[in-house]
Amino acid sequence: MDLHAPLGQERKGGKGKKPRPRLSTLSSVLAGLALVGVSLWTSLTPLPLSQDPPITLAEKSEEPTIAIAGTEREPLDSAGGLPTSGPRDGANVRRTTTDDGNVVTTFTPSSRSGPVIIGASETQDPRLAGQPNDDLLEDTPEGRLPIVSASGLRPVDYYARPWSGARGTRIAIVIGGIGLSQTGSQKAVHDLPEDVTLAFAATGNSLTRWMQEARRKGHEVLLQVPMEPFDYPNNDPGRNTLIAEANAATNLKNLHKAMGQITNYTGIMNYMGGRFLADDKAMDPVMRDIAARGLLFLDDGSTARSLSGDFAKAIGFPQAFADVVIDSQIDRQAILAKLDELERIARRNGQAIGVGAAFDETIDAVAKWRDEAVSRGVEIVGVSAIAAE
Repeated sequence: MDLHAPLGQERKGGKGKKPRPRLSTLSSVLAGLALVGVSLWTSLTPLPLSQDPPITLAEKSEEPTIAIAGTEREPLDSAGGLPTSGPRDGANVRRTTTDDGNVVTTFTPSSRSGPVIIGASETQDPRLAGQPNDDLLEDTPEGRLPIVSASGLRPVDYYARPWSGARGTRIAIVIGGIGLSQTGSQKAVHDLPEDVTLAFAATGNSLTRWMQEARRKGHEVLLQVPMEPFDYPNNDPGRNTLIAEANAATNLKNLHKAMGQITNYTGIMNYMGGRFLADDKAMDPVMRDIAARGLLFLDDGSTARSLSGDFAKAIGFPQAFADVVIDSQIDRQAILAKLDELERIARRNGQAIGVGAAFDETIDAVAKWRDEAVSRGVEIVGVSAIAAE
């Protein structure tokens, strides 16, 4: 019987023949076979998972590196990119230079590791602050002198005191003459806040001991080199003074004798020197040597005829002028008034430098005024944070 014939009828010639499947049944079978085939092919050749590419920003020039205190410099990768960790909302930053000269910056998430610190890409571990970095020293007949390391690291960067990088009012206070008086040196190192810069007189005593104590406490350190004043020799800065009429070899030898007295300093500061600083012939080899050794130069601002700024611009190294001598009168109230003047200059210009000596009155006044200034929003920084390059 033909089951597909109308009820009560049989198809003509249908007796003995197999029924033909309908088209819908055949399509269902073919679809099932196709589904099985696709599933089998997918299981044997799985498709890769889709992945969003990292966010990149193309730049025409590289931004300044922002370092976090306590981190180590990472090596260049094979593509020439420098991985850096910076305060970019907890992101790791990698910059890579492409073949066409553009700089591609890639940001990937990471957690913050501490407060934002602006400074050098490699600075000294505070736990080792009393010890020098041997890579930044050379042995000479005049002692161990500062140099730029084989990797290009400079003493001015390595020994610099870090600062916040905030766009606020910055003041550097430099107290000099450390080493000339044992009691004055002890009071300065122990009583002055750690963000005050200390300048060590090359003609002083026990300099290494005082330097190590100062560095361990957190002070940035300068070296004061004696230079010829206008009334020399009636006013004598001390042994190995740099003299305007002396030849270059003599002045460089005396400069190196001064440099060899201590280590761990970011730069040189003049001790007196009105005549020497105004003599371009005498200044040229000395300024070039300071620059080549990776140091800054702080001019105490005692003479308007100084050429140190001109040499710094011509040669290209960090240099700064002091704005105010805070203790031209050795009186506590007078010193406080000078410090207020220094703050007014800093608020007008964004930054300022004050210099003084390790007198009891100066130390007491600076310690008191510093706390009040910080409460008013002033940041006290090491002098290297202000020296312009």
